[in-house]
Amino acid sequence: MVLIGLILLVVGLVVGGARGATMIAVGLALGALAGLELSIREHFAGYRSHTSLLSGAVGIAVLVALHFVVPSLWLPVAFAVAIAAFSAMAWALARAFRRRSGLAFKVR
Repeated sequence: MVLIGLILLVVGLVVGGARGATMIAVGLALGALAGLELSIREHFAGYRSHTSLLSGAVGIAVLVALHFVVPSLWLPVAFAVAIAAFSAMAWALARAFRRRSGLAFKVR
């Protein structure tokens, strides 16, 4: 996926115009998806915590979904819902990482 994304980026820069812009956008999206997939695997394997990155992806996805599903929603309300989704996901992902990695944090 990364290789295809890089090829699309380069070809999109060479082609130019509307078709090139579309290729660049698809190349960037494929690269972002590949990075997200890697961070999901590392996080749930207990190798490295990617709580903020994964929670941020969920928050942005909720914000985009709200924009398309309820376009008349007041922007501060949409941000509040996205922040709530980010917070809930961060809590759940942190717990999942602690279970998978075996790390225990002491709170004083």
